[in-house]
Amino acid sequence: KVLQLFKALHRTRKEVFKGVDDALEAARQNINAEFRNNLTESSPEKITELLKFGTDVEIILRKTVIQGVHTDHNRISIKPRKEILLDNVPFNHNPTIKDT
Repeated sequence: KVLQLFKALHRTRKEVFKGVDDALEAARQNINAEFRNNLTESSPEKITELLKFGTDVEIILRKTVIQGVHTDHNRISIKPRKEILLDNVPFNHNPTIKDT
């Protein structure tokens, strides 16, 4: 499970920070350092906690980080990935209660 999480974090890093070499390198170093710092951890409870934390970080990176590029003095062009885009649901000015 630890190796799967390590690989998943690196795959997500490559996708989320694609084209931004500084961010790719910083994320790589951070992931590697965190895993290296906990390499000797032997407590099953602590390992489970660390795996949960790493999984949460991977999900947050994948679902919330959006790349932006300055295109002008006051403009930023964003590059959302497919998993970030949500279906746009129109606002209903007259909501009704549905019977269940």
